[in-house]
Amino acid sequence: MTSTDKVIIGNRSNTREMPESAVAMLDERGTVVAWTHAAEQLLGYCAGDVVGRSAARVLPPSEETPTISALIEQCRAHNDWSGTMTVRHRDGHMLDINHRISMLWGQDGTFRWLVSVTDIGTLSREPMNGSVRESLLTHAPIGVVVRDPQLRCVWVNDTMENHDGVSRDRRLGRRLTDALPGVESEALEAVMRQALQNGTTAVHEYRAWPTEDPRREHAFSALCFCLQDANSKALGVCGISVDVTGSQRARERLAILSQASTRIGSTLDVMRTGQELADLAVPVLADYACVDLGDSVPFGEEPSTRIDMMSGRPPVFLRAGQASIHPGIPESLFARGETVFIPPASPLARVLRTGRSHLEPVLDTSPGTWIDQDPAQAQKAREYGVHSLMIVPIIARRAVLGIALFSRTEDPVPFQEDDLLLAEELVTRAALSLDNARQYTRERAAALALQRNLLPHRLTGGAAVEAAWRYLPADTEAGVGGDWFDVIPLSGARVALVVGDVVGHGINAAATMGTLRTAVHTLADMELPPDQLLARLDDTFQRLAEEDAGAADQTPTVVGATCLYAVYDPITRRCTLARAGHPPPAIIGPQGRVTFPDLPAGSPLGLGLGVPFEAVELELPEGTLLALYTDGLIETRDDDIDVGMRRLGTALAQPSRSLEDLCTRATETSPGQAPSDDITLLLVRTRSLSPAQVACWTLPSDRAVVRSARHMAARQLTEWGLEGLQDPTELIVSELVTNAVRRSTGPIGLRLIHHKVLTCEVFDTDASYPRLRHARTTDENGRGLFLVAQLSGRWGARSVSEGKVVWAEIDLDSAPSHAQAPGTRESL
Repeated sequence: MTSTDKVIIGNRSNTREMPESAVAMLDERGTVVAWTHAAEQLLGYCAGDVVGRSAARVLPPSEETPTISALIEQCRAHNDWSGTMTVRHRDGHMLDINHRISMLWGQDGTFRWLVSVTDIGTLSREPMNGSVRESLLTHAPIGVVVRDPQLRCVWVNDTMENHDGVSRDRRLGRRLTDALPGVESEALEAVMRQALQNGTTAVHEYRAWPTEDPRREHAFSALCFCLQDANSKALGVCGISVDVTGSQRARERLAILSQASTRIGSTLDVMRTGQELADLAVPVLADYACVDLGDSVPFGEEPSTRIDMMSGRPPVFLRAGQASIHPGIPESLFARGETVFIPPASPLARVLRTGRSHLEPVLDTSPGTWIDQDPAQAQKAREYGVHSLMIVPIIARRAVLGIALFSRTEDPVPFQEDDLLLAEELVTRAALSLDNARQYTRERAAALALQRNLLPHRLTGGAAVEAAWRYLPADTEAGVGGDWFDVIPLSGARVALVVGDVVGHGINAAATMGTLRTAVHTLADMELPPDQLLARLDDTFQRLAEEDAGAADQTPTVVGATCLYAVYDPITRRCTLARAGHPPPAIIGPQGRVTFPDLPAGSPLGLGLGVPFEAVELELPEGTLLALYTDGLIETRDDDIDVGMRRLGTALAQPSRSLEDLCTRATETSPGQAPSDDITLLLVRTRSLSPAQVACWTLPSDRAVVRSARHMAARQLTEWGLEGLQDPTELIVSELVTNAVRRSTGPIGLRLIHHKVLTCEVFDTDASYPRLRHARTTDENGRGLFLVAQLSGRWGARSVSEGKVVWAEIDLDSAPSHAQAPGTRESL
């Protein structure tokens, strides 16, 4: 061997199985002419399935999938082409693969294509991260030689000559030991024979002086694959040679990016993700790193595709993260979270404007350079010896989120292109996490805003209950949930209490919650008892689900919901409850005894099981605490619901405390870990009306009784000190009693209730509801209910067991200011 031929000076063989790529060989038309065992393992096709057939067999039938002819044209244009694409496994499922296509030359100018593919999913599970290996492979030139069973070269690419100095003409048709005699060539041929015999991948490492860099020794690794024909017999051996001179440094960089998969994006917090990127880059890549984001990004707003730095209003950036090898980060002028100034004519502005990275291996900090646009920053750069700089745009979905800057001060080695590739890979990973966090922040903020607008801003329990509440949205990746609660005033001084929980999280859950809350209000206004209200609500929910499922352009979002609905009457102190798959309420007596009543569970809303809901009526002493809540308050990842219910009961077993204090105690008794679901608690303390606040009369169904009813009502108002309300009350009583006499066949009931308002109720045995009509000028009747509506704050009707009650409420504001309901305190 001559001195010019002596390129291989050492070798080390390794016959162990390596993480294999699937290798195949195509002719100039894209027909498979050779297959490998690794390709069979990856794609499921044996050699007989594909050899002699078009490579289109493994491509999915999709408009987005390039045709074989298009791929061939792409390869012809680039000679050596790499990227990612989707292929079809033999069993039909799709694989995302990283591919490398190399053009091989044979004798007489013929050519073939060598295709090497690797499952991206397999790469991501290996210690060396798949996306990093993809970056290294697509940028590192590889040498390829295909030899026949006698180890004679039949195909070779142009890069191979740069690896060992052997020209194409000298190599084709010859064995390696003929073209490059020596012990090292014999060792490599031994590895090739082993690959031919065993059908496995063998590795051989050697060192050489490539022609493109003859002064420096390079390390190479050769992978040898056995190629198979259509009968799965050995057709030859393929050797792929890769320059691994920087393998140690590459391993370090792979380790960095392996860490990136766990250290960047650990939360859905935009600012924290920015800090994680800076922390990872220092000191393994840079001596100082900072991450600046558009000021709208932390709030979830949509960023711009490009940022105009020359406009009248330059964009504002926030320092999301920074790290330094120096304690206290003295290189930085800004603290985390502060507004950052970016000079409009600087490389930073150009990166933001163009979306392309900037590498400045040797940073010129002399006076008059661009760095002097910011004198304070220029002083910092000179003081700490910043000599090399990289600026990488943070881009996600073609929108610029901000920039990441990396600099070196103590490390004397300038940044190179491979440093920039690593930085871009790091930033790309961070950009995905930042965009996910931004979108989560936006959706969560929208859902919270929607939910807060839909939830009551204050609760009014009237004379029936004193109310307090807590709503604590879970700070989880799932987003805000669909909890809701309400205290709804009803007629007759009664009040409805409701708590519900929509299955799921996010905007869809919040929107569904709003729809159900509105439906509950509407049904409550119809004065339906709890069991009937839940049945109507279930029907409404099923209709929503059917409409949602019928929309062909979207995935169904309505899944189900639970609800607890109760009606409390302060006159009788009776509470009627029904639930639809919701946890039972906690009832705490005035002496502190805690019970969870045995209510029929009912099925959750929207399931369509057709099982009727059942109501239970309980008598509650005045001062009883009633706690309605969602399962987020009692469920944890580690404990059963019974444990949570006991914990809730213990927290509430001191009814003498204020409701606000009890709400705080109940919601703070959850374990220290963050809740996995929203927590909602509605806590009420019952009140009762004294007999002196209620006046009742039973009247015969006779027109003559109307006059008597007016007089009785007037006398009662005088006793209550509400003489100022006599005129409207007498008119309302007269109209309602007159209507009852006309329609009722039995006795008529009249009741006046003095609480937050004056309520007038008339009972009759006719089940039909009155309707408000607009009487014409010539009509003699039809103006009674119109007059009632004008004189009252609100009016309506509700069904009772033997007929109906028509009621009207009169505001007490028109009564003398000293008037007070008998037997009540000022707090009422």
